[in-house]
Amino acid sequence: MRVLLAFVLCQALLVSSVFAWVYPEHRDIAVRAVLNLQPKHRVVLDALWTQARRGYEDRLTIPVVDTALGSQRTAIDFAAWSGISGDHSCSPRQMMSTVLTSSWIIDVSKIADDLKTNLAAATRRDERVNALRDSDIRLQRADPEYATRAGSNNVHFMLPRSSEVETAAEYGEKSMKESTDLNAIGAYTFYHMSALAKADMLHDVTSMSDSTRQALILAMLADEAFALHFLEDCYSSGHVVGTWGNASLRKGTHDYYCEHGMETVRWDGRRIVLSGDAYMRDEDVRRAAEAVTLSLTQVLEATQGSLPFSSTMPTTTPAPDAFDVCVSNVMPALSRERSIAKDIVEVYKPLPVPGLRDGLGSLPRFRAELGPFIGIAPAATVYGVNAGFQDLQTRPGSVGGLGVAIRFGLGLEGVMNEAGDGLAFLDVGFRQDAHSSMSFYDGDEKNLGGGLTSAIPARNAFTGRIRMPFWLIPGDLILAAPLALIDPDAYTAMAVIAGNGGLIPWQTGLATSIGRFQFMLGREIGVSFFGYGEEEDRAFVATPNANGDLEIGVVSFRSIQIEFPFLEYRPFRSFSLDQSSSLTIQLTAGADIPTVVHTISPATLTDPTFDTIYYLGIRGVFDWRSYF
Repeated sequence: MRVLLAFVLCQALLVSSVFAWVYPEHRDIAVRAVLNLQPKHRVVLDALWTQARRGYEDRLTIPVVDTALGSQRTAIDFAAWSGISGDHSCSPRQMMSTVLTSSWIIDVSKIADDLKTNLAAATRRDERVNALRDSDIRLQRADPEYATRAGSNNVHFMLPRSSEVETAAEYGEKSMKESTDLNAIGAYTFYHMSALAKADMLHDVTSMSDSTRQALILAMLADEAFALHFLEDCYSSGHVVGTWGNASLRKGTHDYYCEHGMETVRWDGRRIVLSGDAYMRDEDVRRAAEAVTLSLTQVLEATQGSLPFSSTMPTTTPAPDAFDVCVSNVMPALSRERSIAKDIVEVYKPLPVPGLRDGLGSLPRFRAELGPFIGIAPAATVYGVNAGFQDLQTRPGSVGGLGVAIRFGLGLEGVMNEAGDGLAFLDVGFRQDAHSSMSFYDGDEKNLGGGLTSAIPARNAFTGRIRMPFWLIPGDLILAAPLALIDPDAYTAMAVIAGNGGLIPWQTGLATSIGRFQFMLGREIGVSFFGYGEEEDRAFVATPNANGDLEIGVVSFRSIQIEFPFLEYRPFRSFSLDQSSSLTIQLTAGADIPTVVHTISPATLTDPTFDTIYYLGIRGVFDWRSYF
């Protein structure tokens, strides 16, 4: 049953929460795009926005784009809608409702402002990682569905090309074909055409009430903003390479190219270098904004009758489109009287050409540490003990040991970001400890030195170790596993929070220029069974006899040592396509609990009483894993 519960936990944690540009990057692109509009188009947009705001003056800013940042933000501008789309909502209709009525979207907007400031101030990679960590934790608290909203589809990614001779129009047709895997270009085109159809209605219908016209304007802007989110995604390097394979391969490839960038070519033949999520440069903003400006211009011209658009898409009610990109995996049917309009193809031409699908000529792929693995974990331990097992053994000392274990687990590190740690594993191994530094007798006359008369002899142990994140208290996700059957979304939210430091995120990893630190008390426990082999361990003891004199004897005993690591430091880590290796150093605390004590010699000696030993130690582990 425990194995089943652990499996449920692992599946809940294994979510591929890969979006594209972070919220402030999406907004920056939209801001630049609006500012780039021609004056005549900007006038149209400002007028439409003024009408859309009626009745929502407390939720929508006066200007279309509001450059004010920080904790004083109390309303949402149009530029932010593309950032809220996709990542904080699943359809234009849901996005519109979130903007106008939700109690948490203002908090999300403020968090995005802080993230923008922190990313701009970051000069080292670890500072960028920590900025994303803090933002993701805050966003998850403000928007509980944030981490799981992406689901299992690839709507934020461009489809890989099937041929090296495709044109922009051919690629667009393929991307939006019914039953094709949901993808960024297909989603953009679907919602953009919905916005164009509504814009055409605004121009064609003259007998329309003010309230209906306002609802239609809001619906049109919502559809277009949602479309722009995916158009902007197409300029992130991690989303251009094309995606396929399991969650580990998709996320690993995405993360690598987002950080390191890629060179590619646009459909119009110009060569460009792209960066990715959280690494956006001004040139990335400029390129993406050019496409967004062109898309917005088409919608604004359609409202003026300058861009005739013919479509049979349902527009009988002035409401934003309800197609949900979080639950659908394939493109919906798109009824229209003609193929992709030539004007929409113009938006495709400056787009980056995505990579080829898996096979000859495809770009190199990378994996994240997601999924099942088997590994080997050799370890060295040094710990200080408060005393020996007997009451008379009061001197503190030290013990060193070596061990090795086979590790079975599920890599869930960095599901949301690199600071996350949803790692779960089970170790089974063997350990060899040296003798203690102190003698079995505190007096000098019986202390011969060396291992012969040590208080704790050299001994072997079978070892076991388990690691699993927790939501509030250790083991709570296992206890709460039945919730996965009753309310999977609630359980998944718990698991995501657990993997990112817990409800009180004091166990979130901290990246530094010299490595990664993490407080982890309760996440991992190790158990060593000493003396449980063919023979029990043996040690000298000094026990008072009936006359009150100390009598030297030999006993056999067993003990169980329980270890609780509480601080972990990882100075380096490397990862290939299917293997990882890292050095981990842990500070640990624990207790060595005697379970059996038998007198061997002399026969007249009464079985002595052994007490629990407490210790603090440092443990170094070389963690090697091979992922399936």
